[in-house]
Amino acid sequence: MGRSDIEPLVVGAGLSFLAAESFGGRRAFSAAWWGRTGLEQYRATVRAAREFGADLLVTSVLCNGALLAAEALDIPVVVVGLSVHLWEYAAGGEGEPPLGRSRGNRTEEMRRLYERVREEAGFPAGGSRWGSGPLLGDALLLRGDPVLEFPGARLPERVWHVGPLAWEPVADTAEVEEVREFLARSGKPVVYVHLGRVFEGASRWPHLNEAFTGGRFQAVVEQGRSPHPEPAPGADILAVRKPWMGPLIDMAGLVVTSGTSAPVLGALIRGRALGASPNGSEQPLLTWACMRAGVAVHLPKDSPGLWPELLEEAWRDEGLRSRAGELGDRLAAVAGAGRAADIVEAVPRRSGVSKEEHDEAITRP
Repeated sequence: MGRSDIEPLVVGAGLSFLAAESFGGRRAFSAAWWGRTGLEQYRATVRAAREFGADLLVTSVLCNGALLAAEALDIPVVVVGLSVHLWEYAAGGEGEPPLGRSRGNRTEEMRRLYERVREEAGFPAGGSRWGSGPLLGDALLLRGDPVLEFPGARLPERVWHVGPLAWEPVADTAEVEEVREFLARSGKPVVYVHLGRVFEGASRWPHLNEAFTGGRFQAVVEQGRSPHPEPAPGADILAVRKPWMGPLIDMAGLVVTSGTSAPVLGALIRGRALGASPNGSEQPLLTWACMRAGVAVHLPKDSPGLWPELLEEAWRDEGLRSRAGELGDRLAAVAGAGRAADIVEAVPRRSGVSKEEHDEAITRP
């Protein structure tokens, strides 16, 4: 179930689809509204799950309403997370810098959102079948690699790394060729740019215009999350809106991102190093995780004039490229879909997956 406009993608993947709008869930599964539509998520999920007799829910880390729906229906729920763990560790992690905000602050904010949905739905305050850890559901699947977690930290019991779980619709051959022909006109090296949502009004378009006007590089900028493109006249920038990024990353030698999971994982599994300029939310956390791993350089938001020089240095840094390739190989080697499916199938047998079940699942051929 999701927004009606994603139906072609879901059906194209061979899955049946329910439009959230048909169950009173307008905007309920829009990432732009995730913190404000928990009650709509809850109601739409309960209605659909009851109508179709659901035995288990799989949802996103941004769907507090779906978590509550699982509790109301008394069925298990598995949460698909981002590349890194957002919230408090079970142990360790001492000395980790706040990175915009502390883990405790981020955890508390998300818990408040969940508790607000509980109150709006008429549930008793402060209670949950998961005790103090409702955000994890019965299992939380992280799409990154342990190296991206803070050194020495230990994840909570119900949190597992399952690899990128990378999927995107098959790219249209004609559209790919059209982009390729456009880029060939200048012949400049290509940088793929995929930014996340803007926080604090901090648009990166001035930075992109500075970096890709009259310089050595040209850019392909995905505007799916940057709805108001502002390329300067004469800038070497092609703005696109595609439901896939793989072929575009393949054309590029470097990926610029604000530090969101999809482009970071998409770049790494193709061996591309990163230039990262985070805004808010999880972006600083993932950016600095990639910098610790030596696969990204930081592009400062307050100094757009430095971007051309930093991109040039990153492009020429063989160590950066080599480490990105090594981490990408490790990510690509994980049989993530099978690992995730094994965990999902183990959850209904008992609330949560034991360490033994997990170890058995991930070593099964």
